[in-house]
Amino acid sequence: MPTFVMLSVLGPDGSATLRTNPRRIKEVNAEVEAMGAKVKDQYALLGQWDFITIIEAPNEGVMARIATTLAARGTLKTRTLTAIPVDEFIALLGEGVGEAPPH
Repeated sequence: MPTFVMLSVLGPDGSATLRTNPRRIKEVNAEVEAMGAKVKDQYALLGQWDFITIIEAPNEGVMARIATTLAARGTLKTRTLTAIPVDEFIALLGEGVGEAPPH
């Protein structure tokens, strides 16, 4: 299954919910899994983003539906990236794409 990295920032309502019900994080993860994906790992972050979540989903369509569903609630904003394992990435490059053109 493809792997996706979702970065998220809580909005004011999301922060208020988290303050009164920290277990809501696990409830949302269960909702993500009910939409057909698997939450592989998750970390709370300090800085620009509040959370990073590693998700496996059958395809980009399922992941797009998850991201849209979560964003539509208005409690957070997300940025989702496709993650390719390094060994798979190297295999995709095969023999490489040749030398860099001269400057």
